[in-house]
Amino acid sequence: MADAGQKSAEELEALDVAYNVRRGVGEELFGRLMAEYRWSSERAVAGVPGTAGVVYDEASGERLDVRGNPAGESRPVFVFVHGGYWKALSKDDSGFMAEMLHGQGIATVVPDYTLAPAVTLEEIIRQVRAAIAWVYLHGAAYGLDRDRIVVGGSSAGGHLTGVAMADDWQAEFGVPADVVKAALPVSGLFDLRPLVDVYVNEWLGLDVPRAESLSPAFMPAARHCPAVVVVPEHDGSGFLDQSREFAARWPGAELLVVPGRNHFDVVLDLQGAETPISQALLGLFRGLA
Repeated sequence: MADAGQKSAEELEALDVAYNVRRGVGEELFGRLMAEYRWSSERAVAGVPGTAGVVYDEASGERLDVRGNPAGESRPVFVFVHGGYWKALSKDDSGFMAEMLHGQGIATVVPDYTLAPAVTLEEIIRQVRAAIAWVYLHGAAYGLDRDRIVVGGSSAGGHLTGVAMADDWQAEFGVPADVVKAALPVSGLFDLRPLVDVYVNEWLGLDVPRAESLSPAFMPAARHCPAVVVVPEHDGSGFLDQSREFAARWPGAELLVVPGRNHFDVVLDLQGAETPISQALLGLFRGLA
């Protein structure tokens, strides 16, 4: 019998099934999809105007890419926060929606953030919020409309989108409470407490109180931030459950379950304007007009 507060082997296995999405798709498909992230991003950004490697945070030196911002225009902007369970991937793997959005008159900003375990999750959150603040405070020089910022992200990026939606950080960064006008968290984690007992905690080092404090589900809701919470039909059960619960709990949120997609390929559908996820994103932008 397990000690009080300690999970049994069966409980730990169930958590791994729920949250180990790489295990769910298998190594061969996972490798192919990660390669597609990179080459799709390289192809998408090659044909659009932009500026790469802009430092947005002096403290960390982290950089972002601005794509799809023709000279002489002021465009609404999609800030996309990459996933990778907070320890993998980069902005170079994450610009695959830039060409599609450029064709729709929308700019794309993709920030890097320092990966765990080199920094804490608190620091990763700070950096992502700093990137959003940079768009608001400095984006006009790059043709970005600071009054039409939509934030989205996949997996860990879905969690980081959730913390950007919260209403407790903006004053520290000198931006208005409604700086994020709408949001598209994809396959996000909104309650981090289960991760304390999952392999992910090897690089996050969370205890339950910290996990709760860093969970969007327990953060104060933004006054007005319409959101579409996206989750694929074939995601891990933990991600499906959390997405349903977050969409039901968060004011102004709706749930989109994408049929036939898994945790890793759903976000690649942002390459085409007619897919369910892209239509949801474009609908959020239309709502800002």
